[in-house]
Amino acid sequence: MISRKLMTTLAVLLAGTAMTYAKDATYIGSVETIKGEAGDKARGTVFLDANRNSRFDGGEASIEGVMVSNGREVVLTGADGTYELPAYDDMNLFVTKPAGHATPVDEDMIPQFNYVHKVAGSPDLRFGGIEPTGPLPAQINFPLIADGSGTGFDCLVFGDVQAYTNRELGYVRETVGKMLVNRDNDKTECLIYAGDVAGDDLSLYPRLKRIGAVGRVPQYWVGGNHDLDLDAESDADSFDTFRTEWGPEYYSFDIGNVHFVTLDNVRYPCNGVDPHPFCSPDKKSAYNGVISDRQLAWLANDLAHVPQDKLIVVSAHIPFQTFTDNITAKHQTDNFDKLAALLEGRPALGLSGHTHTTENILPGEDYQGWETFTKVPSAPFHQIVTGAVSGSWWAGDLNDSGVPRSTQRLGSPRGYYQLEFDGSDYVDTYFKFGGEEDEQMHASFNTPRFREWAMDLYTYVQLNGAPSDVIPTVTINDLFDLNMLTRADLKGGTWVAVNVWNGTRDSKVNVSINGSEPIAAKRTQEGTGEAKRTGVEYADPLALAIQSTNGRIAFKSTKNSKETDGFATWDGVEWQGVAGPLEGWMLSQNSQHLWRVDLPADLPAGVHTLTARTTDRYGRSFDYTMTFEVVEEMPQMTWQKDLWD
Repeated sequence: MISRKLMTTLAVLLAGTAMTYAKDATYIGSVETIKGEAGDKARGTVFLDANRNSRFDGGEASIEGVMVSNGREVVLTGADGTYELPAYDDMNLFVTKPAGHATPVDEDMIPQFNYVHKVAGSPDLRFGGIEPTGPLPAQINFPLIADGSGTGFDCLVFGDVQAYTNRELGYVRETVGKMLVNRDNDKTECLIYAGDVAGDDLSLYPRLKRIGAVGRVPQYWVGGNHDLDLDAESDADSFDTFRTEWGPEYYSFDIGNVHFVTLDNVRYPCNGVDPHPFCSPDKKSAYNGVISDRQLAWLANDLAHVPQDKLIVVSAHIPFQTFTDNITAKHQTDNFDKLAALLEGRPALGLSGHTHTTENILPGEDYQGWETFTKVPSAPFHQIVTGAVSGSWWAGDLNDSGVPRSTQRLGSPRGYYQLEFDGSDYVDTYFKFGGEEDEQMHASFNTPRFREWAMDLYTYVQLNGAPSDVIPTVTINDLFDLNMLTRADLKGGTWVAVNVWNGTRDSKVNVSINGSEPIAAKRTQEGTGEAKRTGVEYADPLALAIQSTNGRIAFKSTKNSKETDGFATWDGVEWQGVAGPLEGWMLSQNSQHLWRVDLPADLPAGVHTLTARTTDRYGRSFDYTMTFEVVEEMPQMTWQKDLWD
């Protein structure tokens, strides 16, 4: 038998530069199934698909030492490339793509590396679930091709696409699709969707896949709480449509010196299973953040075959730990301690979505509630909550591209992450949709005038909710000019609030006025176990101003009756009323990545320049420069009609 290493080397030499990277958008194929009954064992061969027809033909080489799993046990293929595993009536059989190889993809760039087996099929589900597979085929063979990918590559990570409607899928096309076709993807080996790929309507999956496929990069999905079959009565059936459209709820694959692991930490329904009030048997069906025992057993078996020095990138939808929902059980992972124990001593990076926020959490960081709700008092490894493609659920006014601005809850704009890998090292960068790499923050002024305005806004939302037919107490217009400071503003205490969208505990932030000596900024949250600090003093003024006045709520027309009035979000909830703020819990009243610098009270009147600089943990520096004015008193901001009387 030709060794895997030799076959890879030969493939690279024969292909020249055409196979520099792992992905091959032209390798369209599938897993091979051989008719017959396998009995109580799953069997097959992992082979090198020399003629790329997805069939194990005579003369094609088998591949030794490849991981194959039934979702619990994990075995390595033997010298002849074969494997044998116990079979279950409901299981995913899959191969862990080895580094230096690629699986086939379908026309939508979905990797073909698994066989979904469910003998009796799904119960009657709204979106179909899984058709009965009947007995296991006699053989299930996994084709691979060799590639010349090295240890230097990048992956893009998209949190919460969460499109509930075809209208919102158009927004995905104009952001994710537009970005992918205008980007050089040569070194990009994977697109990772960190859950809530859909927004409850799973019939939209095919169109979503087609949009993501324009980049010609393999798409790897994580199941989220909005990817569920919500009419399933058992957790065993809850991801059945997801399994049909994508594949396993949990799996692994290798690229370079990185072992990617995807987990399902959404238990649905949790009622009568997990000991939380929202999981009570007499409550409406609910989900909970927890990793099943079966997955933990699989992961232990999986990691037994992974070298200790290989980087583990583990993705799940619900955060393992989060600043945003630090004192809630539902939005963190109940048994994170068990996962942390499995990864102890290994280099690891955790990726998640769910909260529609960007949070870059370094090892040792801690917030109130983590020990209670995750059984882990401080972050055991680096974790990134990756934000949301949908931002704040596609709400808010439209930007220049006709897409909702949808500023996220901690103040970050809608965007995505790029992870650049070099061996087991990596660099993470957050990109604003339509922005450049050096756009990493914004700055605004927290003045006494802003704080009074913000209190009026918060009170209005608490009393009336949002959207509402009650005219708001204040709108963005009542701030007059965020970047014009009066003498009273300065004397009453004004500071610069710098929101570094991907900021970490190790970020350094400073502010310089008119080119003067930079003043070091202080992070508003230390991450040393303290409670979340929230309210007008910890708000992001620019983000809150954007979120305060949502004019699209008030749009009306006679063309389509009420079908196009305002807009809808979530599962068809209509947002109609007067132009007003987003819902209260969506407003940027706190942030894990906000820094503060007090302004001197004696700044002279006139136009000034402010430059904020952040230096990240990788030593990269980014600047944000703006102008602002100091005046003795706020001038009239409207048309001075008295001059014309």
